[in-house]
Amino acid sequence: MAMIIDGKAVSAQIREEIKEDVIAFTKKHGAAPSLTVIIVGEDPASQVYVRNKHKACEQVGIKSDIIRLPAETGEDELLSLIDRLNGDKTVNGILVQLPLPKHINEESVICKISPEKDVDAFGYENVGRIYTGHFDFLPCTPAGVMELLHRSGISVSGKECVVIGRSNIVGKPMAALLMHENGTVTVCHTKTKDLSLHTRRADILVSSVGKANFITADMVKEGAVIIDVGINHLHDGKLTGDVDYEGCFEKAAAITPVPGGVGPMTITMLLKNTLTAANKQI
Repeated sequence: MAMIIDGKAVSAQIREEIKEDVIAFTKKHGAAPSLTVIIVGEDPASQVYVRNKHKACEQVGIKSDIIRLPAETGEDELLSLIDRLNGDKTVNGILVQLPLPKHINEESVICKISPEKDVDAFGYENVGRIYTGHFDFLPCTPAGVMELLHRSGISVSGKECVVIGRSNIVGKPMAALLMHENGTVTVCHTKTKDLSLHTRRADILVSSVGKANFITADMVKEGAVIIDVGINHLHDGKLTGDVDYEGCFEKAAAITPVPGGVGPMTITMLLKNTLTAANKQI
C-alpha cells in the first residue's frame, strides 16, 4: 500500500515558513516583497489562476498587484509595460499569465522580463542557469515536485527516473532537476516506442501527459514512487490525473493524489521565488 504524498500538507508547511520569512523581510526593509501579475484577455482558467495567486500572496504577506489588459492589447504595448516594470524597484517579481492571445508572441514576452524578476523561470537566461545548476529560481511545478520528494524522505540519487512529457514548463526542467540530484533520467514523449518498457523500470515516475488515467498499474514497477503532474477534467466535472490512482495505489511505494498532490505546490513555489527575488534585489 502506497504512502500518500500530501501536497496540501507540505504546501501549508512551506507557506508558513515563507510567511515568517516575509514578516522578517518586511520588518527589516520597510516594505514587503512584491509580485506583479499581468493578464491579457478574459480566459476563464487564467482568471482563476490569477485570483488564486493573488490570494496566496495575501496569505503570506507578499504585496500582489494585478494588471488586467484587454484581449486586443498589442504586443508592443505589452512589451513596453514589462520594460517599465523591469525598471521599477518596488516590483520584485513579474509574471505574465499564459496563454496569451494568438497575436502576441509568448516567447518575446517571456524573454522581455528581467531575469532577476522572472519568477516563473521561463526566460532563456534562467532556463540556461537551471541546466548548468547555477540557478536562483526554478519553474514552479518541477520545484514543487522536488520539494515533495525531499519532504517525504525520498532520495533521488542512484534511482532510475522516468519523466513522461518534454514541455519547457514541466518535462525538460523536471529531468534537469532529477539529474542534478544524481538520478538516472529517461524522458519519454509522444514519439517514444514501447512506453511501458521504460515506465516499468522506473523507481521514480513523473507523468505530465495531460491524459486521464493514462498510466495504469501494469505500466509501473512494484514499489515505485509515482508523481502525477496531470490535471484532467472528466465529463462529470471531476478532476483526475494522468495516473490510474486506484489501480496503482496498491503497487506503488508512494503516490501523489489528484487533486491535492503536485497542484498545491505550484503557487507555493511562486511565493518562494518572489521572496528569493526580493532578497536578491536588496
